[in-house]
Amino acid sequence: MKTKPDRLSLTSLLLAAALALSACGGAGPAPASSEPAAPAPAVSEPAASQPAAPQRPTTDRSGAAVTIPETVGSIVTLAPSLSQTVVDLGLGDRIVGYDLNSVGLEGLPADAPTFDTVSPDIEALVALDPDVLLVSSLSLYDQEAPYQPLLDAGVCVLCVPTAQSIADVGEDITFLAAAFGENERGAEIVEEMSAALGELAATAATIPEEERRSVYFEISAAPYLYSTGSGTYLDELIGLIGAENILAETDGWCSVEAESVVAADPDVILTNVNYIDDPVAEILSRDGWAGLTAVRNGEVVYIDNMASSLPNENIVTAAKQMAAAVYPAYYGQDLAA
Repeated sequence: MKTKPDRLSLTSLLLAAALALSACGGAGPAPASSEPAAPAPAVSEPAASQPAAPQRPTTDRSGAAVTIPETVGSIVTLAPSLSQTVVDLGLGDRIVGYDLNSVGLEGLPADAPTFDTVSPDIEALVALDPDVLLVSSLSLYDQEAPYQPLLDAGVCVLCVPTAQSIADVGEDITFLAAAFGENERGAEIVEEMSAALGELAATAATIPEEERRSVYFEISAAPYLYSTGSGTYLDELIGLIGAENILAETDGWCSVEAESVVAADPDVILTNVNYIDDPVAEILSRDGWAGLTAVRNGEVVYIDNMASSLPNENIVTAAKQMAAAVYPAYYGQDLAA
């Protein structure tokens, strides 16, 4: 088994590839109900008012029609961002299997079977017979409709494509909460996330234009530099804290030429690389980068890999760390402590 840092760095790179997919697919249409319509009441008096049960979604986040069981007792998750949200919804004890990238996340059963994120063992998933299987774009990397055997076995497969924006993150949480009948808790999570990000944005609004700083966020280290352009939640977070992404003119997750970073000369360099021993020291000693403002001033900072790689409610942690690193005078260096 790979070490934990290797799994998490794989998540970062697979995430970038997965965001190019617009939907997971493979869930198919929901079967029509065979039950007859309920007869009209025989009495003329109005029935006693009963609170309406929360409605389960009838389509998943990819747009596929689904029929979610009224009672979900067992869940398998094949993406760490989804695993974290299910745990945060208070349903960690219902998870009976999860992907290798989720190993080590707090709240998951340590003895549950694990599955490869990209190519899970379909036969083993069928044998596990969960009520719901949660998949994201990560689990459909270079594949086409791999979950038909589970659908044929009666497993409800819910696809939540990897979120591209902060708004997507909130909608994903709301969907998962509704799918499992935890609407109230889901609303609390979204509200807490929105409030925390709103506080950061309010502080950013007080930063004078002449003090705005440029940022390069490194996802993969030399020699295969990888970063984020516009249209991603990380780019949104950079802007939300009042900074400027040096790659804002580039779309999506992108390979980067070292010369482009040197030419842009960022004020601050952020990195979430965790598959080398000391990514900050590597950047500070990188050939040809000694003259960069960020390197010269020692403003190269590591940002938590899990918080910044997984698009869920925990992006708040990444945003706070980014804010403290870029604008310590405004946000405070201990903001994310």
